[in-house]
Amino acid sequence: MSTLDSPNNPVLTASEPGRPARVVPEKRTGSALKKADNRAAYLFLLPWITGIVLITALPMLASLYLSFTNYAVIGWPTWVGLDNYIRLFTADRRFITSIWVTLKYVGFSVPLVLLFALTIAVALNRGLRGLAIYRSLFYVPSLIGASVGIGLLWKEVFGERGVVNEILGWFGIAGRGWINNPTFALPTVITLNVWTFGASMVIFLAALRQIPESYYEAASIDGANAWQRFRRITLPLLTPVIFFNTVLQLIGSFQAFTQAFVVSNGRGGPVDATLLYSLYLYQQAFQQMQMGYASAMAWILLIAIGLATALLFWSSRYWVFYGDR
Repeated sequence: MSTLDSPNNPVLTASEPGRPARVVPEKRTGSALKKADNRAAYLFLLPWITGIVLITALPMLASLYLSFTNYAVIGWPTWVGLDNYIRLFTADRRFITSIWVTLKYVGFSVPLVLLFALTIAVALNRGLRGLAIYRSLFYVPSLIGASVGIGLLWKEVFGERGVVNEILGWFGIAGRGWINNPTFALPTVITLNVWTFGASMVIFLAALRQIPESYYEAASIDGANAWQRFRRITLPLLTPVIFFNTVLQLIGSFQAFTQAFVVSNGRGGPVDATLLYSLYLYQQAFQQMQMGYASAMAWILLIAIGLATALLFWSSRYWVFYGDR
């Protein structure tokens, strides 16, 4: 075979008499095109890969190392092994308190957020006029609820001279300092979190719109009332969305910080009643400058969230209904 006929060389094609032959380059093979596409894909992924390595992976590895050290920001870290972890569980009373406060916060706020979100979504799904307006109004608090400004506003609303006590005064009920009372301080913070149910509500509302109306029509023909249709049709078909919202709310509640920080002026008071785990971690890292100790707390929080999420995924096989099974 001539070298001109080689697959790696261009092909000479016949031309009209008196004209030179034209050179037609050979088409690129499939493997060459695949390699070129891969290079382009890696090029587009490079900013994301750089970000996840420099901003996420390396800081996580650094914090893991610091969790086994005594590091006060100024100076070099000193290796102490498991001392930080042992001290957390055996000698730090406020650490145990922060765990208990956080568990109460998560245990009450997550179900309440889901309940309010689902209730309002079902109400809005009944063909209400101006649905887009109501949906936006309910969604706005979820955008601004974790801001410092809303925390300050909430602090004023539940203050001794706030709106809540003024409304109670109309009915002859004596108000109190809700935030300054150890019994009501945490419920006040939970109420602020429940107020931001809008994001979950929008997801529920979108899921409700996907349920075929024929299911309800068939159930009505069979004599099912409104509650039976909700329990037998709506809830089972919403379980994947309930599971999704529960995971998001669970992770977010474990990491709650801003509300408790603003309401308690960063102290977690009164009497550590609002000392959420993230707030105590902040105090150790940026007020006490115990970065090694705070890193150990951060890894315990990561493991706790991972275990809670894994348990939720494991339990989903028993109560989450998917249409294909």
